[in-house]
Amino acid sequence: MNRTDRLYALVELLRSAAPRARSARNLADQFEVSVRTIERDISALQESGVPIWATPGPGGGYTVDPAMTLPPLNFTPEEATAIAIALAAGGEIPFGEAGRTALHKIGTAMSATGRDGARELISRIRLLESVGELDRTPVLGVVERAVAERRVIDLDYEDRDGARTQGRLVEPFGLAGYAGHWYLVGWCRSRRGGRTFRLDRIVAAHLTEETAPARAAEQVSTSLAASRRLPFAG
Repeated sequence: MNRTDRLYALVELLRSAAPRARSARNLADQFEVSVRTIERDISALQESGVPIWATPGPGGGYTVDPAMTLPPLNFTPEEATAIAIALAAGGEIPFGEAGRTALHKIGTAMSATGRDGARELISRIRLLESVGELDRTPVLGVVERAVAERRVIDLDYEDRDGARTQGRLVEPFGLAGYAGHWYLVGWCRSRRGGRTFRLDRIVAAHLTEETAPARAAEQVSTSLAASRRLPFAG
């Protein structure tokens, strides 16, 4: 069990045992780690705002108020990804550090399946430079689904010179923001190589039923592969 999963499991164990206290030794045996590791974990949780209380003496230990904690949050991977993008795209903003702390809390409170899904999706989003706002269009919704579900997408696209191509089948890898715009990054079957498609130049988009094969970032874009990933808990 990695540390993120252990922290979440530790809170849930204390919630289920409350109001009874659990000793550090008992918790260490439960998670097969040292007492010192448990004490560091408890300290980290307390610093992040989890209401864990320490009771000294015989029969003492750690406990948490179940009324002051939450069950696993029902954030979807797409919702967590949107928050990560918003924080990264906003640059330094008032309470920005608080926003990053909130994202970390969301990540640690999500179910393991949801957290893994969010981590995987966020790993395919890159923000290389500042970007402008996007218009919410049906095309954007189709592109988002294609990226999130790894579904092959059928595009009609207009390039910078106004030339339009139809029926371009693209295996979506992810999204990248740079030079003031957002781009779909993927493997274009028509061109047999990695390509980027500016979202506001996609004239039409249709989702196919085909699952896109997994490709490494290096296959679709060397600049994407070298760029820094968005932060996320875990």
